[in-house]
Amino acid sequence: MTSPILLISGSNRPGANALRIAKVIEAHYVAQGVPVDLYNLMDMPAEIFSPTSYATKPPSWEPIQQRVLSAAGLHVITPEYNGSFPGVLKYFVDMLKFPESFERKPVAFVGEAAGAWGGLRAVEQLQLVFGYRNAYVFPDRVFIPGVNGKLNAEGKITDADLDKRLKTQVTAFTKFATTMSQ
Repeated sequence: MTSPILLISGSNRPGANALRIAKVIEAHYVAQGVPVDLYNLMDMPAEIFSPTSYATKPPSWEPIQQRVLSAAGLHVITPEYNGSFPGVLKYFVDMLKFPESFERKPVAFVGEAAGAWGGLRAVEQLQLVFGYRNAYVFPDRVFIPGVNGKLNAEGKITDADLDKRLKTQVTAFTKFATTMSQ
């Protein structure tokens, strides 16, 4: 695989667990020798939030658009906020070119939440959005309930089973993305 997997940390909240989990997943890709690129929604350019961006994207958006288009696959880590995924993640999706941004693009999902469901609702709703955009949705999802108790102060996973599930997802998604891009 020459094109990277684009990891998307699906929150712009400072100190977000989604970013901490994304960094764990990034380390698994690196350890397996898979090209990976991490994008944090905190880095969205301020001008993309102008109402005029629906019609004309600012020049600062083009590099982000290109990262999505050139990625071998997308690996989305989303928190669950109020029973769904964050509005900023939907806005990110809305600002990307239609239909080519996700057309036949492999996509994997990790959900995380402080509650018992581990982002299940957020991931299921995102699957509908990406399915509508003709993405190839990877069926092996990872849900992380009680996420605050599974990360230490340095952002490392303290649950060996969870870390194994994330590593397994990375391995399987790499094969899936490689197969789907042929």
